[in-house]
Amino acid sequence: MKYRIDNLQYCKWSREVFQINREAGLDAVHATIVYHEDYDEFLQRIKEWNQYFKENSDLIFLGKDYKDIEKAKKEKKTVIFFGFQNCSPIEDDIGLVEKVYQNGCRFMQLTYNNQSLLATGCYEKIDGGVTNFGKETIKEMNRLGMVIDMSHSGEKSTFDAIEISQKPIAITHANPSFWHAAIRNKSNKLLKTLSESGGMLGLSLYAHHLKDNTQCTLDSFCEMVAKAVDLMGVKNIGIGSDLCLNQPDSVVEWMRNGTWSNSKNFGEGSKKKPGFPMQPEWFLDARGFKNLDKGLIKVGFNKEEVNDILGNNWFNFYKGIN
Repeated sequence: MKYRIDNLQYCKWSREVFQINREAGLDAVHATIVYHEDYDEFLQRIKEWNQYFKENSDLIFLGKDYKDIEKAKKEKKTVIFFGFQNCSPIEDDIGLVEKVYQNGCRFMQLTYNNQSLLATGCYEKIDGGVTNFGKETIKEMNRLGMVIDMSHSGEKSTFDAIEISQKPIAITHANPSFWHAAIRNKSNKLLKTLSESGGMLGLSLYAHHLKDNTQCTLDSFCEMVAKAVDLMGVKNIGIGSDLCLNQPDSVVEWMRNGTWSNSKNFGEGSKKKPGFPMQPEWFLDARGFKNLDKGLIKVGFNKEEVNDILGNNWFNFYKGIN
């Protein structure tokens, strides 16, 4: 079976976006529904998504486990898996982990760039690792079948999470730092440890994570994939595009600053270029998966390996988390 899975999007959700994902042949999308929201605000996001599901039932439905990916394939729809890019909805209450799981959350980052109650983000100067609350939260996530996502976390915290978790973790959207030394991209040592533990890396198409930014070529990206496979093996790599299709620049400002800062943080942007970067022309939206298919073949992958990278590896990862 050939699956196509994008394991991270944060688009301005609409019927147009859902149609594009179907045109791309996506069987599953891990959708960020929370950045800095608390538990009550999370419940509001759930209401909004329930409306999306009601109005677009011919295109999407909510996923709970890997069997829903099989169902989506059969019904020619896209199953949506909820994820958080921060731990803010669980506040300081371990009991809320099960509550968010019951409401559909299947992925949760322990941090978003900064220090949280659970771990340290990649923008902090000192990484103290996973906290006591973080250790307990990882145990609870393991029990429930929620994936620990360390995409925006510091290196020590990520090594800690791999060691503490009884199940493989994920870095859903990042690239190797050997290719592009962005703050959020990951070291060889970390990626090797991730793969040896059975974890997954979702390769990002967000321009700030790409060598040469918006001008990154398809060839360069696919050559990086080949080197990443040499490092990690072909079974531990997928796509987590980090697409923010149709989002206004005000959203990326909120993502970077939340409600915790009076001064502006430009993240991997700059004062001169504070907004969302433009996507490379070969991946303007999810329909760029077709270009990835061709590009990976061009650099020497066979069809089975391409199918693994573009979806089957994520499918098998989903099978293993419950």
